[in-house]
Amino acid sequence: MKIKKHDTYLVLTDERDDLPNFASYLERIVPQKYEKANLVIDLLKYSLDLPQLLLFLKLSNYHRSTKHSFVIVNNTISIDDIPEEIIVVPTLEEAGDIVEMEEIERDLGF
Repeated sequence: MKIKKHDTYLVLTDERDDLPNFASYLERIVPQKYEKANLVIDLLKYSLDLPQLLLFLKLSNYHRSTKHSFVIVNNTISIDDIPEEIIVVPTLEEAGDIVEMEEIERDLGF
């Protein structure tokens, strides 16, 4: 896994080509090492479908319940297929914008 640190979030990228194992690995490691970080999961290299996206739903729900952002970046999945409980944006720049907006909302008490 490749990690890129930004001011208010971390970008986690799979260096292998095994999406199910990456999702499983994140489920184990995020609560231990990244529980207090806003996370952007870079899945741009994958052509995602709904079952693959749902591999990240449990982790997304958990991480967001800790009052931290969890944003997936992918530009291949149809917006109509994305459940409301998970945030998917098409670019890393938009992911950073979402994290910033959510930080502001948390600071305001939303």
